Amino acid sequence: MEENTIIQAVLHALEQHSDKISSKMQEMEQRLHDEMQAMEQRLRGEMHEMEQRLRGEMHEMEQRLRGEIHAVETRLEAKIDSLREEMQQMNRQLNERSDRLEEELADTQTSVEVLTTKVLHHDRKLRQLAKQA
Repeated sequence: MEENTIIQAVLHALEQHSDKISSKMQEMEQRLHDEMQAMEQRLRGEMHEMEQRLRGEMHEMEQRLRGEIHAVETRLEAKIDSLREEMQQMNRQLNERSDRLEEELADTQTSVEVLTTKVLHHDRKLRQLAKQA
C-alpha cells in the first residue's frame, strides 16, 4: 500500500510539473502575442503620424519641395522595410522559442511516460516478490 502511495505522489508531482510547464507556456505565448500586438499598434500609429505630416508639408510647399518629399518617402520606405525585417526576425525568434518550449514539453512528457513505466515495472516485481515470499 505504501508503494502505491509513493507512486501516486510521484505521478501527482509529475502531473503538477507538467501543468506548470503548460501554464508557463500559455503565459509566455499570451505575453508574446500581446507584445506583438502592441508593437503593431505603435508602428501603425507612427506610420499614420508620418503620413499626416508628409501630407501637410506637400500641401503647403508642393512646388518648392517635391524633391525633398521624394527623399523623405524613400527614407520612410527604408524604415518600413527595416521595421518589417525586424518584425520578421522577431517572428522567427518567437517561433524558435515556441519550438523549444514544445520540445521541452515533449521531453517532459516522455520522462513522465518513462517514469510511469518504471514505476509499474517495479510494482509488478514487488508483487512477484511478495507472492514468492
